[in-house]
Amino acid sequence: MNIIASLQQAVAKVVEELYGEPSDAAKVLVNTTPPDFTGDYSIVIFPFVKIAKKAPDAAAMEIGESLQKKVPEIESFNVVKGFLNVEIGDAYWKKFLLSMPVDGTHGSLPKNGKKVMVEYSSPNTNKPLHMGHIRNILLGWSNVKILEFVGYEVIKAQIINDRGIAICKSMLAWKKFGEGKTPESTGIKGDHFVGDWYVFFEKKTMEEYETWQQSTEADKAYKELHKEGENEKAFFKGFKNKWFNEHSVLGTEVREMLLKWEQHDPETVDLWKMMNGWVYQGFDETYRDLGVSFDKLYYESDTYLLGKDIVAEGLAKGAFFKKDDGSVWVDLTDVKLDEKVVLRADGTSVYITQDLGTARMRHKELGCERYLYTVADEQNYHFQVLFETLKRLGEPYANGMHHLAYGMVELPTGRMKTREGTVVDADDLIAEVIRLAKEQASERGEIEGLSTEQKQENLRRVGMGALKYFIIKVNPKKRMIFNPEESLDLQGQTGPYIQYSYVRINGLMQRIERENIDLSGAGDYTEIQAQEKELLLSLHGFPAIVQAAADDYDPSLIANYCYALAKSYHRFWHDLSIFNADSENAKAFRLSLSKAVGAVLASGMNLLGIEMPERM
Repeated sequence: MNIIASLQQAVAKVVEELYGEPSDAAKVLVNTTPPDFTGDYSIVIFPFVKIAKKAPDAAAMEIGESLQKKVPEIESFNVVKGFLNVEIGDAYWKKFLLSMPVDGTHGSLPKNGKKVMVEYSSPNTNKPLHMGHIRNILLGWSNVKILEFVGYEVIKAQIINDRGIAICKSMLAWKKFGEGKTPESTGIKGDHFVGDWYVFFEKKTMEEYETWQQSTEADKAYKELHKEGENEKAFFKGFKNKWFNEHSVLGTEVREMLLKWEQHDPETVDLWKMMNGWVYQGFDETYRDLGVSFDKLYYESDTYLLGKDIVAEGLAKGAFFKKDDGSVWVDLTDVKLDEKVVLRADGTSVYITQDLGTARMRHKELGCERYLYTVADEQNYHFQVLFETLKRLGEPYANGMHHLAYGMVELPTGRMKTREGTVVDADDLIAEVIRLAKEQASERGEIEGLSTEQKQENLRRVGMGALKYFIIKVNPKKRMIFNPEESLDLQGQTGPYIQYSYVRINGLMQRIERENIDLSGAGDYTEIQAQEKELLLSLHGFPAIVQAAADDYDPSLIANYCYALAKSYHRFWHDLSIFNADSENAKAFRLSLSKAVGAVLASGMNLLGIEMPERM
């Protein structure tokens, strides 16, 4: 049992003894004491003031006196404005440090027998992965590692949107204009190759639309349908989708291609398989570069017809209702989610139909306690409706569903647009951060002496660490702006700043091994300094941070913890001597403390999917 749990239990017992009313130890608030006050931990006394029938300071003093008698680790205490600040003796901290595992398991929990599915990435096969996908993937992957760390069996999944009108746009463009070119013949990565044809289709569509706008048919449409005072430019901007669906030659051809695919036309299906195959090869390369993988792949082409049986069941149960046109709806107005169609009048599925079926299929296959969907916050309403609908259907897994919503990623120049070809591709972003890492390393000259392979690996780890940390450090719910140059700043809150702390500690560990330094005197060290206590408190709090990140699906808690720990270590490094310490015991203690910090930094960053370099 750690000291915080001991304090919580002791406070609950003391309160019951003093005031005759039982308290829940788990609800006793124990926080790290702010740096402006004396103490290691602050106990919030205000919840007990009413039953104590005393002023906050008086109650805190009374509880503190009893607490010190029951908890031998408490060396002293003080009271400030109703807060009981306790200071823990050096003996506890030395015991904690010397017993703390440095193999990356500090804060981990044994297997709990529960399963969680985490879905992330889930791209479309008409374009390469882009910067928004990177945030999705990194959030999903870090949650996988965090949940595994605290004892869950985690199933890593994605559903690939491999069908539909957007995919047919790429297919049609290549079929009409591709002249048999392939990723191999052009030297273009498969997903980029297909994505280029999607952009090309949009270009050809705009050319067709601009030509059509000069026709008598367009003039007639404007005269019949425009609003009073609406000029032609504004009208045609808003009319584009209707034109595409009713007048466009390319629009007609792409809808015919989708219909052929749904009818299993061999030529269309072969083309679809070939072009999707190119995309999958490209995706796999990007996933390898990001260091992520999947256990389960689901394809929309297999799942888009699922859910119709569930709709029929819902109708029979009275969970759904049918309108006069034959469409089926769920009424969620009582929870302010309006009415939502679950099956069209012509009997075809909508997205939620498919998602209902996929959810049931997955639960039958996987049997998880939790299902975590990593999807941008633009889909908040969809998931609210999906989860509420599953509950009304009485699905046994419905309460275990969670939408990990995240804000959009923007560049300093603003938002990106796929159709206009202005999206920052994931591959280009990865290449850019590694290029910048190389540029900065060359300026500092700090990786000289390494082999070419070692240099490349170090630069990859620094560049990818910069990219991943900059994205993960932001709370998922917030929108963010990604700046590649800022992500590599060695003086800011960045991945490389934390990696540099680790590299510094790694140098110490190599010297310990090289010089065969004895660390056995660490337990005899006396008078722990403030900078050392700050590190010990931080190390002690790591398991709670990891658990909070797991509970909230928020890896930014660990990212910000790692930065704070690295910052504290830099302060310790500059303020206290290690190899020239006043005694051998002090040197052994500080080296042991450094080793523990290095282990937790590596462990924490690993939970974010970030590798540590050996040199910087």
